[in-house]
Amino acid sequence: MGELLFGTDGVRGLAGSDLTRELAFDLGRAAVGVLGRHGEGRPTVVVGRDTRGSGEWLEDALVEGILAAGGDAILAGVEPTPAIAYLTTSLGAAAGAVISASHNPPEYNGIKFFDRSGTKLPDALEDEIETALGTAVPGGIEPGSVRQIDGSEHTYLDHLVSASEARLDGMTVVVDCANGAASAGAPQLLRLLGASVHAIYSSPDGTNINDGCGALHPEVVAAEVVRIQAHAGVAFDGDADRALFADGEGNVIDGDQVLTACALDLHERGALANDTLVVTVMSNLGLFKAMERAGIDVIAASVGDRYVLEEMQRTGAELGGEQSGHVIFSRHATTGDGLLTAVRFLGLSARTGASLADLGARMHRFPQVLVNVEIADPSRSEASPEVAEAVRAAEKDLGAGGRVLVRPSGTEPLVRVMVEAEAEAVARRHAETIADHVRSALG
Repeated sequence: MGELLFGTDGVRGLAGSDLTRELAFDLGRAAVGVLGRHGEGRPTVVVGRDTRGSGEWLEDALVEGILAAGGDAILAGVEPTPAIAYLTTSLGAAAGAVISASHNPPEYNGIKFFDRSGTKLPDALEDEIETALGTAVPGGIEPGSVRQIDGSEHTYLDHLVSASEARLDGMTVVVDCANGAASAGAPQLLRLLGASVHAIYSSPDGTNINDGCGALHPEVVAAEVVRIQAHAGVAFDGDADRALFADGEGNVIDGDQVLTACALDLHERGALANDTLVVTVMSNLGLFKAMERAGIDVIAASVGDRYVLEEMQRTGAELGGEQSGHVIFSRHATTGDGLLTAVRFLGLSARTGASLADLGARMHRFPQVLVNVEIADPSRSEASPEVAEAVRAAEKDLGAGGRVLVRPSGTEPLVRVMVEAEAEAVARRHAETIADHVRSALG
């Protein structure tokens, strides 16, 4: 990983080589020091993790750093990322820390922080933590204390039940837990709401998180829905901050379709705040056209649910999210929450009587081709004349019937080339041409 840089979702790398015990300790120590300088005094940090085998020793090291800097730690154990955001606010802690690499393979891990409001730290604060890494620990600091979260404090599932607008009685749902942080809570939540739950990939062993399952492979839950003739399927990623769905016919429903259906429902009930939806630049052209027809304003933020939330806060919007399944219902959460998304989307189906297929069809999904190009320094793509010229040529050919987006990944050494068109073959041709120019220019 070289010099540490916070990406769009915290710090990530190969556990044991990029993300070491020493680095985790230093992150905990530096974060507490920075929080203390920002008026938090003796900060309390709620710490949670996903099911990766490296999570336990990284948690030990992170907590040691928190205590060494004079902070206190509350250990929540294995919990979804949004649960830690919720518990941070409900327990009145100064910060939350999640040890997870989200959708990445099992050998990776990461550390991300929330502030006391349950939102991801702003870039400026992450920069301060990065600057503080490796600096000497001041003397005379009284070490902090650590405790396990009390059962009576575990109100996350109760909170999600209260956010539902309908029970799910009579609905059979396949739940793909990705062998991750939702493996226990997601099936329990949907059963509390009355659903008949068929859970798959819900037996984490430390090495199987996201492995051929979950939100990265929604075709898996879709096939299981068809096999057992369920009404719906939902697939989470490893830390359960996002969810994708499958309808009863085995069609995958992505985050853009979820956002479209939820936005239109709220709009029709006069409950869509400011008649505004916040998405990202990666959202499908079909979403933009559906919102235009309905008279709903759409704001496109940078990729990453933290940036979606920033735009929601700026504009007063209460619904936003990403095609990948990060959806933010800001009346109920401060970050993308896959379990909350499942409650709201499945509840929308139950309340209105519309099948998931009906809800998914509220948006025509334009063919969208994404090509990932491995580049050591993806940020160079933004200044390449050769790449810019290839993009202009594609845009001219596509006209109003398509869209091109080239951007560096915020979490991986990749340049992502996305092209939409009315025909998939056209989108693929332009995407591959632009990807070739990226390789040629940045190699």
